[in-house]
Amino acid sequence: MSHALNRPMSAAQWAMLLGLSVLWGGSFFFTGVALSALPPLTLVVLRVGIAALILNLILPFADPHRSRCREAWAAFLGMGLLNNVVPFCLIVWGQTHIASGLAAILNATTPLFTVVVAHMLTSDERMTGNRLAGVLVGLGGVSVMIGAGAFAEAGSNLPAQLAVLGAALSYALAGIFGRRFRRMGVSPLATATGQVTASTLLLLPVALVIDRPWTLALPSPAVWGAVLGIAALSTALAYLLYFRLLASADATNLLLVTFLIPVSAILLGALLLGEHLDPRHYLGMVLIGCGLAAIDGRVFDRVGVRRSEDPAVYQGRDI
Repeated sequence: MSHALNRPMSAAQWAMLLGLSVLWGGSFFFTGVALSALPPLTLVVLRVGIAALILNLILPFADPHRSRCREAWAAFLGMGLLNNVVPFCLIVWGQTHIASGLAAILNATTPLFTVVVAHMLTSDERMTGNRLAGVLVGLGGVSVMIGAGAFAEAGSNLPAQLAVLGAALSYALAGIFGRRFRRMGVSPLATATGQVTASTLLLLPVALVIDRPWTLALPSPAVWGAVLGIAALSTALAYLLYFRLLASADATNLLLVTFLIPVSAILLGALLLGEHLDPRHYLGMVLIGCGLAAIDGRVFDRVGVRRSEDPAVYQGRDI
């Protein structure tokens, strides 16, 4: 049975989306600690590999009816390629040449790509004026939060910028591709497990060749704690929420989390690290909230209902 056309998300789905943004926003803290001792690709492999181990240990007890997993391995490989391998490698390479702020803004184009891709490749996630306007306002909010300084490098290092935009497009394609798991009868837990397992198998040879991790010094307990945090919380638990949402919500709505991740990261920095919030942070949050409201559509629908119920409107008169 297909999804309802561009349906708004429920309160429970919004709560999961906010939770997902906190889990992925917290990954910035874990990553900052872990990268002090580990090369990027090794960290990525540890992230997905430990998450795969955790989820594979849980899967037999939490989802005993997982007979369809074997039939879905080709789809798991495709999802791992689109949602982890391609974007992770592009972003890691891109961020070695451009500032992280500009990379975050470019990555926040994911919902914009998703609106366009979903309109072209699906019959039940059509582009609407509200959706397009909401995505543009939300992208503007992310840009305001990160600051105008992030655009200082815009136009230079074009290949690196195109790489991060390519990662955003890959995430958008993954959101559309991942809708098939619901039709295949594969549970969100099995899907999350299959994706990170496939990603580990695909990324491990690359990391072994490039990083030669056996030559690295043994990381400190703090670094291992950060690796476990990013694997267990920002990957295993986060992807479980991701695929639960993808099984019930539109891909466009799910990938709105890209707007919320900078909000979560900045708020977590203020709460946990005592970082200062500037007026632009608050303005950016307001713009992101307005963009989300426009994409959700219920505010405008209610205004439309009230207007249609007005006698003057009903009779065709101006008011």
